[in-house]
Amino acid sequence: MGQVTVRVNGYGHTIGCKDGEERHVLELVQQIEEKVKVIRSMGGQFSESRMLLHVALLLADEGSDLREENARLRTAGGGVAAGPAPAAADPQLAQRLARIAERIETLAETVSRA
Repeated sequence: MGQVTVRVNGYGHTIGCKDGEERHVLELVQQIEEKVKVIRSMGGQFSESRMLLHVALLLADEGSDLREENARLRTAGGGVAAGPAPAAADPQLAQRLARIAERIETLAETVSRA
């Protein structure tokens, strides 16, 4: 069994994984650390657990958007999974980005009240 030692929000953690998955775990942790930086840039002081809750919410939100987009593409393709549409071909891109920005602003307001 493999192990990877990582740092998230300045704290070290040892993560167990299957042999050969260490690189993948490091890539996932990098995504988490990027979200930590987004949350920290919004200001406010909060505990590690609260920080990671907000990170989890951002990642879950992204996952939800991707599932919705995947379902939309499957429906548009007649049930056959199509490759991702180019961003320029998505007429709703501005609306989707605005929704994401609103969610981030809501999270920032929540964090600032904490």
